[in-house]
This record gives sequence, structure tokens and C-alpha cells, in this order.
Amino acid sequence: MQDYDLVRLNFSPGGLLVLNICLGLIMYGVSLELTVADFTNLRRQPKAAIVGLFSQLVLLPALTVGLLYILKPHPGLALGMILVAACPGGNMSNFISLLAKGNVPLSISLTATTTVLAWFFTPFNFFFWGKLYSPAADRLKEIHLNPADVFLSIFLILVLPLILGALTNHFLPKLASSLKKPMRIGSTVLLGVFILIAFVGNWRSFVEFGPVLFWLVLLHNGSALIIGYLASWLAGLAHKERKTISLETGLQNSGLGLILIFTFFQGIGSMALIAAWWGVWHLISGLSLAAIWGREKAT
Repeated sequence: MQDYDLVRLNFSPGGLLVLNICLGLIMYGVSLELTVADFTNLRRQPKAAIVGLFSQLVLLPALTVGLLYILKPHPGLALGMILVAACPGGNMSNFISLLAKGNVPLSISLTATTTVLAWFFTPFNFFFWGKLYSPAADRLKEIHLNPADVFLSIFLILVLPLILGALTNHFLPKLASSLKKPMRIGSTVLLGVFILIAFVGNWRSFVEFGPVLFWLVLLHNGSALIIGYLASWLAGLAHKERKTISLETGLQNSGLGLILIFTFFQGIGSMALIAAWWGVWHLISGLSLAAIWGREKAT
């Protein structure tokens, strides 16, 4: 078995700072369009809200552990998969849900809610489900960190920018309106350039371990999309809501995963490779589904 943990991605402290800033700016830019209704909207769609949150916060990590027992990957890769599953929904899910003709208000509400809840559920799900897969549990015993530090980091990176953006939109709507477009475009371009530079700088690692990463992430991401749709179907939700919950379950904030890996897990190569490739692949899978679903006639 190859020792993936010996892999070290070229990721300097300065690069980590840039990634933190990018993610914080993206969350702030996205939240400039949030209103109080986006957080209370779930009360008007209780069944869809319960299914969507349950799919992301419970079904996805449980599914991940089940896949691990079937696929039996390297323990470090397993931890990377569990961490990605424990992350909240990615902000691109809202845009892709729009392209897929899904329920966009539901998508926005679920993303905002899981992001706010991430300060608790991301570390909780990572350690809870990680301990249920014995090879990963053995690896977790070697990791020493204070959960409070993880809580604080997630709060500062995701939750605080989200709250500040929503408050700006509520109390300073004119300022929020003028900032929306430049913030969204600027932060997304900055993150795209950063990812491209990081990908090129670590090209050899991706080529060397590409086949294993490709199939692991393909199966993991595909299963997440399917379980989200299937749970919605079993709950009797309409096709529009099924599409949205499928995308919310399959498009995770892997950027947060990378930050946590390099901040708290010494940049373990196996975990970082999973999170980095997931960040690329979930956009491909999400946009591919949107291209198919977007052609459907409204019913």
C-alpha cells in the first residue's frame, strides 16, 4: 500500500492565509444577498427542510462510513472523505441549483443554515463518524487537537462573514447592493486563480495518485448526489425539491476542508488530496447534472 501521508502538497503559510481570506470574502459576498427570510424560509417548507438537513448532516456522513467499509481505502484518504462529508454545503450549489431549475430559495436557505450550523456539526460529525470506521479511528488517536479551536476557526471563516453580510444587507441595503457584484466576481476569480496555481504546483502528486483519487471521489460524490435525491423521493417531495436536495448533499464546501487540514492536521497529504480533488470534481458533476436537468420542461 502506498503511503499517501508522505505526500506533502506545496502549500505555504501565506497560501493558507490567502485561502482563508478567499473563503471569508466569498461567504461575505454571498451573504450580501441573504435576508432574514432566507433563514426563516425553511419553516414554510418543513418537510423539505427536514429532509435536506437530515440528508446533509446525517445521511451523507453515514453513507461515507458505509462506503469506507466497502472500498477500504488508505486510512488517511478515509479521513479526508469523512471530513469532506462533515463540511457544510458549498455556495456554488445555489448557482447550480438555479441552472438545474431546482428550488433556489430552498437551496439558499439550506446552504445558509448548514453553514451556520457548521461550527458545531463539522467537528462533531468528523470525530463521531470517524470513530466508527476502525482504520480511521486508529489514525484519529494520533491526532491531538482542541475541538474548541476547530469551532472557533469555522466560526471565523464561515459563520462570521455570513452574519456580517446578512447584517449589511439588512441595515445598509444600498451598500450591499453596490458590493454584491464586485465581491462575488472578485472573490471567485481570486479563488479560481489560487486553485489553479495550487493545482499546477502540485501536478505531480495529482498525476501519481490520480487514478485512486478519481474513483474514490467519483463514487463518494455520486453516492452523495443519489442519496440526496433518493431521500427526497422517499419523502414524497416534488422533482424540483429533489434536484435541490441532491445538489445540496453532493456539493460540499471542500475549501473549508482544505483549510482545516492545513491548519489542524499538519497538511496530511492523503486528506488534502481528497479535499482538493473533490473541490474540482463536484463542480464537474454538479454542472453536468444541471445541464441535464436544466433541459427539462417546467411542470
